[in-house]
Amino acid sequence: MLPTLAVASRSAWKGPFFVALPNLAAALRDNTPIRTNARSCTILPNYVGLRFLIHNGKQHLPISITEEMVGHKLGEFAPTRKRFQYKFSKNK
Repeated sequence: MLPTLAVASRSAWKGPFFVALPNLAAALRDNTPIRTNARSCTILPNYVGLRFLIHNGKQHLPISITEEMVGHKLGEFAPTRKRFQYKFSKNK
């Protein structure tokens, strides 16, 4: 069982939410990225070292899973909004 995080939005007896990845064995063998739309999926310890393509609403962003990411959600690492950048005009 994973340690509880600061946000306890899911019951402890249910365990972490994760999606059964059908191509997980192929990804382990070939080191190909796993394409997923499941942003609410919890990162499990056996995902460490895998590469994911996480959907941000427009495109799939490549993410490599590390030890520090275990227990967090996949969607935390794929931002859905662009940063605001002020564009200077040519006319002054």
